[in-house]
Amino acid sequence: MSGKIIENVSVSQCYQLSRKFDTHYQRDNFAPFMRNMLPFQRGKLAWTAIPSMQLRNFSKYQSSFVNRRTVHCNAAPSTAAVPNLDKVDFLKLQNGSDIRGVAVAGVEGEPLNLTEPLSEAIAAGFAAWLLEKKKADGSRRLSISVGHDSRISAKKLEDAISRGIAGAGLDVVQYGLASTPAMFNSTVTEDDAFLCPVDGSIMITASHLPYNRNGFKFFTNAGGLGKADIKNILERAADLYNKFTAEGLTSSKGKALASVKRVDYMNVYTSDLVKAVRKAAGNIEKPLEGFHIVVDAGNGAGGFFAAKVLEPLGAVTSGSQFLEPDGMFPNHIPNPEDKTAMKAITQAVIDNKADLGIIFDTDVDRSAAVDSTGLEFNRNRLIALMSAIVLEEHPGTTIVTDSVTSDGLTTFIEKKLGGKHHRFKRGYKNVIDEAIRLNSVGEESHLAIETSGHGALKENHWLDDGAYLMVKILNKIASARASGQTGGSKVLTGLLEGLQEPAFSVELRLKINQSHQDLKGGSFRDYGEAVLKHLENYIDSDPKLQKAPVNYEGVRVSGYGGWFLLRLSLHDPVLPLNIEATSNNDAVLLGNVVRAALKEFPALDTSALDKFVQAS
Repeated sequence: MSGKIIENVSVSQCYQLSRKFDTHYQRDNFAPFMRNMLPFQRGKLAWTAIPSMQLRNFSKYQSSFVNRRTVHCNAAPSTAAVPNLDKVDFLKLQNGSDIRGVAVAGVEGEPLNLTEPLSEAIAAGFAAWLLEKKKADGSRRLSISVGHDSRISAKKLEDAISRGIAGAGLDVVQYGLASTPAMFNSTVTEDDAFLCPVDGSIMITASHLPYNRNGFKFFTNAGGLGKADIKNILERAADLYNKFTAEGLTSSKGKALASVKRVDYMNVYTSDLVKAVRKAAGNIEKPLEGFHIVVDAGNGAGGFFAAKVLEPLGAVTSGSQFLEPDGMFPNHIPNPEDKTAMKAITQAVIDNKADLGIIFDTDVDRSAAVDSTGLEFNRNRLIALMSAIVLEEHPGTTIVTDSVTSDGLTTFIEKKLGGKHHRFKRGYKNVIDEAIRLNSVGEESHLAIETSGHGALKENHWLDDGAYLMVKILNKIASARASGQTGGSKVLTGLLEGLQEPAFSVELRLKINQSHQDLKGGSFRDYGEAVLKHLENYIDSDPKLQKAPVNYEGVRVSGYGGWFLLRLSLHDPVLPLNIEATSNNDAVLLGNVVRAALKEFPALDTSALDKFVQAS
């Protein structure tokens, strides 16, 4: 294996129900677990590491599913209650195309709901789903890679996930600290020395959420799993979980041994990023030599970018900050949308007189940048910058964005750059899937990007990769220098010439009180839809206002020198309201329109809107 597989660890499988976990985890310290790897043959698998978990075969699923194979358990005679294995609604862990939950106890009002037993069941559910998806016939063993960000619950969940995979008879390849994009890439990389490609991949992360949260993202070589797939996996997991017994979870310590391979895959991933920049600069070894670029990883998983990507390209990275993984996130939230985070990277650029600043979220699927003057490339500006770069390479292509982008961005993309702006829904998966759909019906699209910093390119498997997004920006700087242009990040700033930006913008969140009698026993989603329908009818009666002729989400209205969008949150009982205008007074006029229309809905908390209007 040429030394690429750096560790082959024998471990024993058991739940240590009272295990202490060091919050400052050691990346190479494996908590014990074990498996007895058995061949998968003719649609059958056996899980013998735990006597009470004799997983035997894939038969028809025992609920509402038809023609689906899943893992079944033959429970041991003992039915002793399992500590912490209360009745669980697995579907409540679904957050769109991700799984999210509370993995660390101690925060008031946030009970633990993403435990190790749940995580093992979810991993086994994914394994069952993957075996069915890949139509495994026993000719070879399937493998799943597992990685995590810097969260303090990462290691215990990695162990639990590994147990679930191994118990289902699949190989486990652990990457340790990794980025979400790297996990997907492991399903398409072809390199036997690194055990690639794997058949599936699990990233343990909860993006920018607080330290006590965690979750899972799932990939195959077809991309990230969608909502329906996640629901499927959770339902399989619930079936498995209900068959867990205390005896089965605790009695097998030391009874079987297995090997879990650990691979330094991040070296492969970062090497590919370096190659991409060198290629863009005409195969110059150090195309960024002399450039001073600072990185802010927010103590997430993105610290690699300074030493593993920028420095091999010749860049100076002194002044980079918060590169060390620390799941308590002591300095600021790792989130390119967060004002404190953006202020931190901007200050680092100014203090170090750097040419460029780069900031990532926790798992590196989002990013933003700052030029040498402190100008932020995030939200609409980042979309405009990426649109300019992509439209140079693919003239006339369609740029797909989320719903809250500005009117000025549309004008910039279509009038200045000669592209087409397709404003779609919030949610990075929605935006990416829409770009893929447009290509499938003959409308060329090469970029799908959200104001949140999620950006995916057709050339990069439609993966939302914050590091690759920054590489595209570095490519522009490097190629400009190679062609004789100077000015560092001014090359990037110049690409934004002509972008009209609003003088005033605000986002307010109007919460729906689900306990209010006005809901009459209905769901918050039904109530929210009723609010939007009423607002739409209200707007029709005002000739000064105009609804957007093409709109895919909520109610978007122009008037009074600006626009507003009221929409229903994808997951929460909230109606976010975005307002942009040429002045604060015009924004207040638009706010008053919404306020007047919503007064008939007492379950809707409009206090944030009231405060904005009255304070202005």
